[in-house]
Amino acid sequence: QAQLVESGGGLVRPGESLTLSCVATGGFAFEWYAITWFRQAPGKEREGIASFAATGRRTMYSDSVKDRFTISRDNSKNTVYLQMNSLKPEDSGVYSCFAGDYGLEYSNYDYWGQGTQVTVSS
Repeated sequence: QAQLVESGGGLVRPGESLTLSCVATGGFAFEWYAITWFRQAPGKEREGIASFAATGRRTMYSDSVKDRFTISRDNSKNTVYLQMNSLKPEDSGVYSCFAGDYGLEYSNYDYWGQGTQVTVSS
């Protein structure tokens, strides 16, 4: 069954870093899809934070993470990464990746993962 699998979450202190991975499994054409990271904290709406286009190596970030987070992809490994630096408590939440349209507004997706928890706390 084709799906995305996230990993790399955990508990960190403010100011520390984490790198999340999103791996495509099941044999779908990963390179044809934009990959977008969303996060959701308890009681808050899902927020699109970073997107990597299928072509042209275009990237897009939300204002809340711009200049602190970096999205990258390695199609040879069917993997997208999210490097998160200078983490803040408000970055806490479940981080999930989606394969589909390019952009930060929740849209059309063919594949997604179960998410990985990130907790930033002193």
